[in-house]
Amino acid sequence: NVTHTLTARVLLLIVCRCAVACMSCPLTPLFSVLLTLLAASYTDSSDDETSPRDKQQKNSKGNGDFCIKNIKQADFGRREIEIAEQEMPALMALRKRAQGEKPLAGAKVVGCTHITAQTAVLMETLSALGAQCRWAACNIYSTQNEVAAALAEGGFSVFAWKGESEDDFWWCIDRCVNLEGWQPNMILDDGGDLTHWIYKKYPNMFKKIKGIVEESVTGVHRLYQLSKAGKLCVPAMNVNDSVTKQKFDNLYCCRESILDGLKRTTDVMFGGKQVVVCGYGEVGKGCCAALKAMGSIVYVTEIDPICALQACMDGFRLVKLSEVIRQVDIVITCTGNKNVVVREYLDRMKNGCIVCNMGHSNTEIDVASLRTPELTWERVRSQVDHVIWPDGKRIVLLAEGRLLNLSCSTVPTFVLSITATTQALALIELYNAPEGRYKQDVYLLPKKMDEYVASLHLPTFDAHLTELSDEQAKYLGLNKNGPFKPNYYR
Repeated sequence: NVTHTLTARVLLLIVCRCAVACMSCPLTPLFSVLLTLLAASYTDSSDDETSPRDKQQKNSKGNGDFCIKNIKQADFGRREIEIAEQEMPALMALRKRAQGEKPLAGAKVVGCTHITAQTAVLMETLSALGAQCRWAACNIYSTQNEVAAALAEGGFSVFAWKGESEDDFWWCIDRCVNLEGWQPNMILDDGGDLTHWIYKKYPNMFKKIKGIVEESVTGVHRLYQLSKAGKLCVPAMNVNDSVTKQKFDNLYCCRESILDGLKRTTDVMFGGKQVVVCGYGEVGKGCCAALKAMGSIVYVTEIDPICALQACMDGFRLVKLSEVIRQVDIVITCTGNKNVVVREYLDRMKNGCIVCNMGHSNTEIDVASLRTPELTWERVRSQVDHVIWPDGKRIVLLAEGRLLNLSCSTVPTFVLSITATTQALALIELYNAPEGRYKQDVYLLPKKMDEYVASLHLPTFDAHLTELSDEQAKYLGLNKNGPFKPNYYR
């Protein structure tokens, strides 16, 4: 933790150099290794502020069709990807099964997702299945620069780096899409920004695009709006509402990563803290369960009476945000909505209140209302800002209201394997579907596919499924091999 600040790193650098100089010290070899690591850390942190857009970089093969922070980090990124592969059994199984067949041969996939080691495993799997890929980031803070470098070194056209500006964000998406002689025929989106950009700038591209795969609640909402207005030009697959995404990624991923994100950024102790979680969908359920287990006093806000009743039955007190805003220590949004925490609530928060968002979009907290002359912004560490009122009160704002876990920490690889496998199968399904199977509408994944994704992950736990007898299957009216749930089951 002490290496968070530049000053601390410089001091440690001096201490280690002194220790290494003292040859009689038995810990000299250890300090020597630490010195090397700190020097690398110091170099990385003090890297020039030149925008990647102004750099000319090429990989070892002479290819320069990418824009990332630093291609020299490729080896480090490759090791990150190799670690992730160990926790993504289903994608690795798909690769093995694709050795003889290429279900995505001819597919040109343009993607806009978080660029992490787990996404890299997905991209390399799509490539092994026969697809060409071009990729941008869906979040300006979540890109792992070393992973982007490894992908660029591997020949992928990646346009992303951690800490992009808003202008950089849209520039990267445009570079992904706008390449002479290359026309995408599949879209893999997370949040709908890529789809929106193509609709806005290159609508003629949809003449050759076979389908859209979308994994976030925000992006799915946009697709349903397009469909309702009769403006959806191609079939779209709603991965967000698949069982494998809702029940695993949204719930279990957030249950683990909420604590990681808060602890890394604030070093807060959770025991006894009063926390309000806005929204009790799968993400909210995961956050509440984790915080409750750590001894926090958890309140929930909710608009849906069904989710509200679930919160009550799970032992949480259902409140309006206005009722507890003055007393809580932490505010977490996870609704997928906009203006959940507005300036009125921010003004009433107690000194030191931590404010963060676990939803995909940065619309839940009204951060724009805090950029006024009377308020002072103070950067504490990466992704952590103090916003200070004239009377000295301050709140701790994380990731400027953007997605906390992927902006400030990491997420469990195994859970992302489930979502990534679902995305890959959705791409295969839409790309290979005969003409007429899917119309210009939004579809859910067939339950058979959900169950297949789950089954690919069971061997990791040495799990053994019970099989129905013929008599049992007939009694239930099911096929012995599934699907075991109706298509409307969520």
